[in-house]
Amino acid sequence: MTIEALRGHRPEVLADLLDRYGREIQGLAYLVLRDRAAAEDVVVDTLLTALERGDQLRDPDRLRPWLLRIATNKALGVKRSSGRVVQLQVVPDRPAPRRDEDERLALLGCVDRLAPRTRAAVVLRYYADMSVRDVAETLGTSENTVKTQLREALAQMRRTLAEDGDSGTWGAHAVTETREMTRG
Repeated sequence: MTIEALRGHRPEVLADLLDRYGREIQGLAYLVLRDRAAAEDVVVDTLLTALERGDQLRDPDRLRPWLLRIATNKALGVKRSSGRVVQLQVVPDRPAPRRDEDERLALLGCVDRLAPRTRAAVVLRYYADMSVRDVAETLGTSENTVKTQLREALAQMRRTLAEDGDSGTWGAHAVTETREMTRG
């Protein structure tokens, strides 16, 4: 029903798409943009674009990669347009993070330092668990380019974590986590 409704531009399909893919699209957009409100906007824009262009989806089995491609392009567009805007970060009052929270934040910080298209490749490959082929298709590039982006991104993340991890053992553990990412 979803594909026919999407191809028929029927608005009731939006609720189904939001239920099935909304959280994943928002997570992907957040990891690229690092802004929750902007990620929510990307979800809405992605679903509206999917509704407008539903008749362009050729293979119904490729709905998820198609939606993630739309979301990635929307997020990268937002990132490009907001590149000149300085955002202030407010640190909320909360208890000190746990050790595993420190590691997660360190990895997110490393991902945040990557160039937008490289960050998108890392997020699609390791967060969305897409194959290299699907990442290449989503980003409109070759598989070899994606492999190179991933290899260089993970090397950069390892270097950053090793440099920042002088003061504790979590740095070594996070470097091990990036090694685990490369085995996928």
